[in-house]
Amino acid sequence: MRPIIEFCTNNMHHGTERLMKNLEQNLDYDVIEYGCLGNCGECYLAPYALVNGEVIASATVEQLETDIEAKIKEIEEFEEMFNILSEE
Repeated sequence: MRPIIEFCTNNMHHGTERLMKNLEQNLDYDVIEYGCLGNCGECYLAPYALVNGEVIASATVEQLETDIEAKIKEIEEFEEMFNILSEE
């Protein structure tokens, strides 16, 4: 399943637009930009995105990119384990 990565337009002042554009280049990801994701407190304080509906927030955009990739890897490992268990 392709991960869905969602960005808030109001969070772009943290520099997340560059990260969003970079992630859009990966055809394995669904990257969506919204006017508001309803996490205003998070949005004001730090760069963040939603990965499959889960808030990923970091101190910097560079750390956010690392955290998003880690979350995607975690999701892929879970799906792989689920597929192996369902085959048994």
